[in-house]
Amino acid sequence: MRLTADIWVSAYLTRLRLLDIPAFVVARGDSTAGAVLIKLNTLDGQASCYQRSFDLLTGERKWVVLTEGDEAAVDSSISKQRGFDPDLWVIEVEDRQGRHLLDEPGLE
Repeated sequence: MRLTADIWVSAYLTRLRLLDIPAFVVARGDSTAGAVLIKLNTLDGQASCYQRSFDLLTGERKWVVLTEGDEAAVDSSISKQRGFDPDLWVIEVEDRQGRHLLDEPGLE
């Protein structure tokens, strides 16, 4: 059974908070089935945006980079995605070290 989007987001924010990594919900999507984008802001004018992907060959879910580079360009890309999908969640993580925790077990 898959978690609803709002439960997954809540658990993710809790994991980040436990490691003192600031994060907040930029856009709240559909609480049940909304997709989630994670924006990693390294506070130096650069950012990355991650989306969850499904590998058809292995059946595994993993996080992949949707876009990265200048923060304004990443924000523009996220805005376009929200235009296509109003049910989309956007979470912004702010960490100079680039920590997002998406590679940890249970977050795939």
